[in-house]
Amino acid sequence: MDDPAHGIIAHYERHARAWDADRRAGAWSDKPYIERFLSHLPQGASVLDLGCGGGDPVARHMVAQGFHITGVDGSPTLISLAQSRMPDQEWIIGDMRSLALGRRFDGILAWDSFFHLSYDDQRKMFGVFAAHAADGAMLMFNAGPAKGEAIGAYRGDPLYHASLDPAGYEDLLTGAGFELIEHTVGNFAKGGRSCWLAARE
Repeated sequence: MDDPAHGIIAHYERHARAWDADRRAGAWSDKPYIERFLSHLPQGASVLDLGCGGGDPVARHMVAQGFHITGVDGSPTLISLAQSRMPDQEWIIGDMRSLALGRRFDGILAWDSFFHLSYDDQRKMFGVFAAHAADGAMLMFNAGPAKGEAIGAYRGDPLYHASLDPAGYEDLLTGAGFELIEHTVGNFAKGGRSCWLAARE
């Protein structure tokens, strides 16, 4: 496949409203992971949400808990939905791979988004994480349980996923100045995730 991760933003823009509706429907199975992340943040903390989508349910829940959200997504349609739902928060159309906001946050979340990046882009993201992390900031992202690439599908449209091996992520976290707090691997058949939680040293 020729640069399979290259079209990920266009993919989400093509399916933005359908994906948003599907994300909001049914039970929110990954909520415990988000709660775990938030439990490490001070009240009223600032959170950089990378790949925020339409903001519901994740950002909406964070806002309801009193956190201040800066959401970034490459899909203009998804950002417009987030803006319409939470106009008092900050929403940015942008690519996380080239993000340079020039400010730091108490928490950084790359949830169900980071794993769409290629191996090289995932490695480079740790510099982006570090550049936007305040002292003691929490970082959470999810990927696969082992190294590999996979092509799934959403509404018949191929969808790329990739993961490094766990030792690779640990090395990248350490190199970027983060201390690993927790690595959990859930039951994928029941909505589980392979989740990494770390703190900026």
